[in-house]
Amino acid sequence: MRTQNSATGPTTIAVTATGSPRPEIVGTASPTGSVGASEARAGSATEVRAADPRTRGTLLAGLGVVSFSLTFPSTAWGLESFGPWSLVAVRSTLAALIAGAFLLAGRVPLPARRHWAGLAVVACGVVIGFPLLTTLALQTSTTSHAAVVVGLLPLTTATVAAVRTGRRPSRAFWIAAVSGAAVVLGFTLQQSGGSFSTGDLYLFGALLVCAAGYTEGGRLAALMPGWQVIGWALVLCLPLMAVASAVTLSIEPVHLNAHGVIGLVWVAAGSTFFGLYVWYRGMAAIGIPKASQLQLAQPLLTLFWSVFLLGESLPLAAPVAAVAVLVCIAVTQRAKS
Repeated sequence: MRTQNSATGPTTIAVTATGSPRPEIVGTASPTGSVGASEARAGSATEVRAADPRTRGTLLAGLGVVSFSLTFPSTAWGLESFGPWSLVAVRSTLAALIAGAFLLAGRVPLPARRHWAGLAVVACGVVIGFPLLTTLALQTSTTSHAAVVVGLLPLTTATVAAVRTGRRPSRAFWIAAVSGAAVVLGFTLQQSGGSFSTGDLYLFGALLVCAAGYTEGGRLAALMPGWQVIGWALVLCLPLMAVASAVTLSIEPVHLNAHGVIGLVWVAAGSTFFGLYVWYRGMAAIGIPKASQLQLAQPLLTLFWSVFLLGESLPLAAPVAAVAVLVCIAVTQRAKS
């Protein structure tokens, strides 16, 4: 109901479910500014609430990046016990079984028919293509070298997303993104002696298929929960990966050890399921281009894990690249998309 106050102008009294009146100011401010202060406080609270989903989305996407940064060291460990083809097949099969269990436990209905094509793109790019190509690359490349090449993934994802969604990030965003990619590319060439190897070609192919999978997954994550996106993509691959596991395990030798088992478990449960779950949720909250730029930090995190877990030597140029990349991340996160 409405009431008139000569000092403050018209206001509205909203009655809550308990019956107690709760004033909501909709009129003009008083000469003393008391109502204006209330409106300012209400506006500030609204801004904080509006910012929360983006902050939470950034944290989720960042957690996904941390999970992904462990993928290459874990893959290197997994290759101690499995061949490259069997490692990819088994990791995808295990991840699909985990995802299927969660989907069954939650009694999640099948996705709409119109979503299956997008899920197939996610499956081909993220579940099969990227793991296979990067695993083949790690046959001849160190994890630190592979990590800096894959640092080009943010720019690749942003480009694919711009084409796929029709959105055009601002000029400042693109300048920062290209600058970050140039730093990563220069770092890669400097470390590899100015030329690209066969492993690099595998990695460049991995960039393209993963960017397509990330873009399509980010689009679908705005329509359904992110964990369901990767869950159904994994389940879609289960029949093929189960057969591939049986065939490759019979062909490639298996030498189980602690590192190999830990590596397999992490790439299956950590990188493939959990990492993609939080990653897609983060992308749905903050947008594909900005989320993709957080991955500029992934090579640097992987360098740390490579030294800490694998004992690889840290390149002297890494600290310089780290500062430059972090500056680019800050700029892209502030740029209007």
